[in-house]
Amino acid sequence: MDAYRLTRRDALRAAGGVLGAVGTLALGARTARAEPWTWQADGSIAGTGSGADPLTVYDPEADQVVADVMDHEDVPAVNRLLATWVKNTQPLPAGLPKGLSDFIESARQLPAWTDQGKLAQAFEFNKKRGLYLGVLYAFDSGMMSTVIPHEARAVYYSRGGSHLKERISKTAKFGYDIGTVDAYGDTGEMIVTCVKTRIIHAAVRHLLPTSPQWPAGVIPISQDDIMVTWHSLATTIMRTLRSWNLQIPVAESDGYLHSWQLAAHFLGVRDEYIPNSWDQAEAQAVQVLDPIIAPTPEGNDLADQLLNLGEDLDLTLLSRGILGAFTRYILGDKIADWLAIPREPLWNPLLDVAWRPFVAVREGVESVIPPIDNAYWMFDEFLRQFALWYLAELRMPLSIEIPRTNR
Repeated sequence: MDAYRLTRRDALRAAGGVLGAVGTLALGARTARAEPWTWQADGSIAGTGSGADPLTVYDPEADQVVADVMDHEDVPAVNRLLATWVKNTQPLPAGLPKGLSDFIESARQLPAWTDQGKLAQAFEFNKKRGLYLGVLYAFDSGMMSTVIPHEARAVYYSRGGSHLKERISKTAKFGYDIGTVDAYGDTGEMIVTCVKTRIIHAAVRHLLPTSPQWPAGVIPISQDDIMVTWHSLATTIMRTLRSWNLQIPVAESDGYLHSWQLAAHFLGVRDEYIPNSWDQAEAQAVQVLDPIIAPTPEGNDLADQLLNLGEDLDLTLLSRGILGAFTRYILGDKIADWLAIPREPLWNPLLDVAWRPFVAVREGVESVIPPIDNAYWMFDEFLRQFALWYLAELRMPLSIEIPRTNR
């Protein structure tokens, strides 16, 4: 029992930050691509595909089932039943609409390409880097979601825009679940979280077009949208870790990728769009993520809210200024300037000089932190307070539910 508690604690630290990644639970829509779709499906998990641009592909299996539930069933009653489904292989509650129950049973099956050895290595990756991986999820991925225009607008105008803290708590659960020791196993909850999120995506596709702020005739949450958010998480995190010159064992790197490949699959992404390697992930991200990064009024408003979220707790190292400094350090000056985040006179120089050596010590690459007064303690304390904030969010009653309204 003590060993089990320890692994869950390690996984919790590893998950500590997807809490900022609002994009995982709500996405936007684009109707055209600046350049033709050129990524080849032979670089995917499937190894082959139709060649269709994922901008034009949605999730018809989920959409039909969820639309029927929303139009003809008692949605609050369905949500109450779904709340009792917690573990991946747990029997589904009696009383769910048959179409929904049949869909979930099919959607929660592990694909044939699941590799348990790689999943074990994924846990090692998360366990070793938990202290600062959470910061990357929050400031690399979470804040990046505010400069993905279609994603930021969808979050802003859906229910999540007016219930941002609730949405972050639910996204924190996504990050916690993918980092646990048995994430996709019998005692894990990652499949449940992904399939429920897939259901929410279908609900958003059904609801959001009814919003007066949403463009007429535009369908949100294409396969491309999901992969954009996927890259803002997995690929962006790996880019940053590599830029820090971390020596990550290949098995752990591959395992981390595999955990996110499964996440994409359970979110309803076709296997033909899921990259089969980090090189292929990078090639796809260059086409689907990098060209679309830009500021929007909606994204700036969401970023402003995210920078203020630490104020609810009496944690001095989660001030708006410090959170902004980490955002600027990790995302760079261009995006920080778009978001009107000022450069902090203390924290930004300190991060520039001491953060990478701090991480190198954590990785075991170096043994001595540079002689900068209190830098090591301040970074440790920031991460400790960040974890406390995360724990406070995760203690909230969390149930990923089918929404009934927009913003």
